Amino acid sequence: MRKYLEREGLSDRVECDSAGTIGYHEGNKPDKRMQRAGGMRGFAIKGSARQVTREDFKNFDLILAMDDENMRDLRAFDPENVYDEKLKFFCDYLTEHRAMSVPDPYYGGDDGFESVLDLLEDGCASLVEEVKKQLAEEAS
Repeated sequence: MRKYLEREGLSDRVECDSAGTIGYHEGNKPDKRMQRAGGMRGFAIKGSARQVTREDFKNFDLILAMDDENMRDLRAFDPENVYDEKLKFFCDYLTEHRAMSVPDPYYGGDDGFESVLDLLEDGCASLVEEVKKQLAEEAS
């Protein structure tokens, strides 16, 4: 997403972050297979894993779930549904692929990471276009 925001000159106007719904991998670097696959596509896959917090719901305008389980976990952070309008499925932004969820490639082979990147590129491109429209509307 950051690469798409940079390409559109929006990286100074839009903040994005990644977090998991469980803290099992907290502090770990991205999977080396994802780093390699992303690097081959020109993406720097870096950072360290962190778990979603209740503060994320206050600080971000949009929170994307990769699958149904993630959505259930995210909703558990907001039992009063105060921030329900901020929760969306990432796959709702897909335009080139038909998928209901982004699979976890961790236990599979390298092809799984390529498939996930295909979905991420598709959804991120669409999402950036939506963000551009929203920013234009806000400016007018």
